[in-house]
Amino acid sequence: MKDQQKAILAALLNAVITGLSFLFLKMALAVTNPVDTLSHRFTVAFLAASIPILFGWIKLSIKPKDILAIIPLAMLYPVLFFTLQAFGLVYTTSSEAGIIQATVPIFTMIMAAFFLRESSTWLQKLSTILSVAGVVYIFAIKGLGASTSSGSSLGTILILLSAVSLAGYSVLARKMTKSFHYIDMTYMVAVLGFVFFNAWSVIQHSVEGTLSSYFAPFASPTFIISIVYLGILSSLVTSFMTNFALSKMEASKISVFNNLSTLVTIVAGVLFLQEKLAYYHLIGALMIIVGVIGTNFLGAKSRARDRLPSTKSSSV
Repeated sequence: MKDQQKAILAALLNAVITGLSFLFLKMALAVTNPVDTLSHRFTVAFLAASIPILFGWIKLSIKPKDILAIIPLAMLYPVLFFTLQAFGLVYTTSSEAGIIQATVPIFTMIMAAFFLRESSTWLQKLSTILSVAGVVYIFAIKGLGASTSSGSSLGTILILLSAVSLAGYSVLARKMTKSFHYIDMTYMVAVLGFVFFNAWSVIQHSVEGTLSSYFAPFASPTFIISIVYLGILSSLVTSFMTNFALSKMEASKISVFNNLSTLVTIVAGVLFLQEKLAYYHLIGALMIIVGVIGTNFLGAKSRARDRLPSTKSSSV
C-alpha cells in the first residue's frame, strides 16, 4: 500500500473507533462521573502504551530535552479538548455540541493554510463544507430548535474552543511529525493525559473526602469493559492512527474523516440500541461521504503536479 492509502485506512479506522466510543462512554458514565472516567481512561491508555516499551518491543527515540517540545501538543489534545468539551456539555445541549464540533475540519483547513501553507482547490473546500453540512443537517433535523433553549452562550463558547483545540492539535501534529516519530508523540500524549486527569481526579476526591472510592468503579464489569475500550482503542489507538495519518497526509484532509464517526455512531445506535434510522440520517450520511471523497480526491492530480518541483524538501 502507498503512504496515502495507509493514511486513509488509518483515518477510516480512527472514525470507526471514535464513532463506537460513544456507546462505551455512556456505559462508563452510568457508573461514575466524567472526571474519574477520564482519569481511568488515560491510566489504561498509559499502561497499555508502556507495556511494549518496558518489554523492549518498541523503543522510543525521543530525548528528555525533546519532551518540552511535545507538551504543547498534548495540552491541545487530550487536556484542553476533553476539559473544554466536558464543561461545555454542562452548559449546552448534546445536539448543539455535535453541530459545533462538526466545524473542526473548517478550522483545520484555515489553520493548515495559514501555518502549514497547505493549499486546496475550490472543489475541495466545497467538499469540506458539504461534509460539515451533513453533520449539521442530521443534528438540526433531530430537533435542535426545540432544545437550544436549555443551552447557554458559555457552553457554546466552550464547545467552540474544544473544536479549535482539536483543529490546532491536527495542525501542530502534522508539523511535528516532520521532527518526531509518531510513536513518540503518541506515547507522550498518553503520559500527559494520564498525569493531568489523574491529578484532577485525586484533587477532587481529596477535597470531597472521597479518596477511598477512587477505584470503586472497577467493581463494575460494565465499567471495566468500557474503560478498556476507551483507554486502549479510543484513546491510544486513535491517537496513534491520527499521528500516523498526519505524518503521511495533509491535516485538512485527515480532519474531514472525523465527520465519518457521526455515521458510525448512528449505525451503532440502530444496531445495538434499537434506535430508528430516519430519512435525514441517509441524506446527511450521503452529504458526509461525498464531502470526504471530494476533499481527498478532487484536485489530486493538479496538486500532485504542483508538488513535483519540491519533492525533496517536503519529505518527512
